[in-house]
Amino acid sequence: MNVGFLGIQFSFGLQQTAVNPIFSFLGAHHEDLPLLNLAGPVTGLIIQPIIGAISDKTWSPRWGRRKPFFLIGALIGSLCLFAFPFSPTLWFAVGLLWILDVGNNMAMEPYRAFVGDKLPNKQLSFGYQMQSLFVGAGIVLANASIFLFQDWFGGIETVTEAVSTIPKWLYYSFFIGAVLSVGTILWSVLKTPEIPPSNEELEEIKKHNALPFSDRVKTPFIEIVEAIKDMPKFMWKLSGVYLFQWYALFVYWQFISPMFEESMGFDKSQALSQAAKMNTTYNVSTIVFALALVPLALKFGGKKVYVLSLLLTGIAMLSIPYIQDPLLVILPMILFGIGWAAMMGIPYSMVSKIVSQERRGVYMGILNMMIVIPMGIQTLTFGPIVKNLLNNSAVNAILFGGVFFMIAGVLAMRLKEPKTDDDDENAIVLGGGGH
Repeated sequence: MNVGFLGIQFSFGLQQTAVNPIFSFLGAHHEDLPLLNLAGPVTGLIIQPIIGAISDKTWSPRWGRRKPFFLIGALIGSLCLFAFPFSPTLWFAVGLLWILDVGNNMAMEPYRAFVGDKLPNKQLSFGYQMQSLFVGAGIVLANASIFLFQDWFGGIETVTEAVSTIPKWLYYSFFIGAVLSVGTILWSVLKTPEIPPSNEELEEIKKHNALPFSDRVKTPFIEIVEAIKDMPKFMWKLSGVYLFQWYALFVYWQFISPMFEESMGFDKSQALSQAAKMNTTYNVSTIVFALALVPLALKFGGKKVYVLSLLLTGIAMLSIPYIQDPLLVILPMILFGIGWAAMMGIPYSMVSKIVSQERRGVYMGILNMMIVIPMGIQTLTFGPIVKNLLNNSAVNAILFGGVFFMIAGVLAMRLKEPKTDDDDENAIVLGGGGH
């Protein structure tokens, strides 16, 4: 069921690690990077909740409810990944990033709802942490391919080519991503049947499909507004945590590679390879700890595990700029990986337990809005911040992100875990204590 996340997250791993260096290869400056990443927040804000709401009202006996959307999204993403390394200019690469993000967002949200649809409450924690495992595996493969290809083929380039053009060794990672994006999604589509909606849900879907076209177009927007009005208090508090958490993550992804140019004197190609090693390490850590967090969350409570994970991520980011050894600097990423595993699993399982299945798609879309709005704020505000307040320093940018993670951890202490009827059963089935 979760195999398709491998391909989606391989693509996401390339976005995390390789896209901003490609922008730099094509002439972008430090203060330009946040705004050049506006595609992710904008497309996520628009595409995911709308696709989520539409998929809630979709059913085909042959194709299912969620599958058509994440298959089409994967096809779009695959074509963009194949074309990306051939970008001749900065504006071309930025345009491709917008289309790539449309495809990835179209695939991501209905896929998350698909996992929730398939599982009873007592298995949601395992389902979403298994999702975290595949998320980590996809990003590990993407980043490992970057530094391995740089090691194997990077010596062919001249110094001028390594600074001013997209290196040829980077092409191969994008080609692999293009194949995996479609291939793994097809595996999940063909191997995992969707559960048919109940008779009541089918009646609701038929009523919706009988509406005039204009009303069907308006329905997703109306449902999003109504869902926000009815949104549980827990999700409002979670939005405050997400504001600082995802702002900080976007800072990390944009500035980890430039930081190594500044802190260790690497050229752009070497810095990209080092950043790929960092991201590989934290995603390997994610794979290792993803399922281990489930019994810990059941024994100590998801909130406590989530809070601790955010604080550990903050400590990792605050320490990275002060470590000068290329091997030792990788160690903090183990803590970062624990945080990433928690971020990609615990909030989703908490929210899935408190929203109804018929509105799960739209609420997963709204949860994604809580991710992309902070990212949008970061893309619009952090360029001036890094230029005017942080001395245009990538090192200072990473430290700034570390402080924001610590703030997110403090705000997460305010969360009150949702209580469901299945909590006691969870504790018995998985052998842990109650929440």
